[in-house]
Amino acid sequence: MTNRAHARAAQPATPVNFDVPAHACDCHTHIHGDVEKFPFFAGRVYTPEPASPEEMAALHKALHIERVVIVTPSVYGTDNSSTLFGMKARGANARGVAVIDDKTTEAQLDALQADGFRGMRLNLATGGVNDPNVGRSRFTAAIERMKARGWHVQLYTTLPMISAIKDLVESAPVPVVFDHFGGLEAALGLEQSGFSDLVALVKSGKAYVKISGAYRSSKLAPDYQDMVPFAQALIAANPDRIVWGTDWPHPDSSRVEGRKATDIAPLYQIDDARLLNQLPVWAPDAEVRKKILVDNPARLYGF
Repeated sequence: MTNRAHARAAQPATPVNFDVPAHACDCHTHIHGDVEKFPFFAGRVYTPEPASPEEMAALHKALHIERVVIVTPSVYGTDNSSTLFGMKARGANARGVAVIDDKTTEAQLDALQADGFRGMRLNLATGGVNDPNVGRSRFTAAIERMKARGWHVQLYTTLPMISAIKDLVESAPVPVVFDHFGGLEAALGLEQSGFSDLVALVKSGKAYVKISGAYRSSKLAPDYQDMVPFAQALIAANPDRIVWGTDWPHPDSSRVEGRKATDIAPLYQIDDARLLNQLPVWAPDAEVRKKILVDNPARLYGF
């Protein structure tokens, strides 16, 4: 495979078609810094192209978005330095979600908190963790680490895993956030196993959901119309527990025949303005959109 390390991350090609409220937040992004300064984790399952803070700033200028949450992707293991690099470029308008393990000390967590990190990510999906027992034990351990400092636990997983840990989420002493529509598959419809559990957790206030990365759940590019009923169902369940994100720069973490983990996986070229323009379809009420873009992120991430 040719090395496309100098390709550019996607930028919007469409104008935003509604009034984005002041202090709007993109709650799910990643930074892939210079590989010489921020080397990837040897155990990664894919290798993304670079995506810089300057490119992210251009994206958010086009989207009229002020605030950002940067999430450490799986390719860095527990090294959060590329995320911190991106956060420092945005200053007070950035927060971070870290990846940690049992070797991460409390002193290191204190330092991350001082730098603006407000949660930890448990990525079960990219690593292919489907065993409910493994998911339950890792989630329980994460809750134990977070409860003393009030950080949230963010999970990237699937609906069957959400069903398997539902009771643990209901009793969690810290906020729980599910990435990318909870990993649902749009083609399976509203009745798919586990979606009602996700809706129930949102309705009860025990979980937040990021209505982000629609292209991971749907194949109907570029507007992903089959995501409308899912977004509307989650928002109707509890508009105070929904946040929005781009998932920029849209890394391709899928396993592709013949592509090694060390081969460059080209970034998906997604038009984030088209994704943002779906929000008035999903949430026609401007006050609800303000909750999703401004109020809920401010509460969850401490802006």
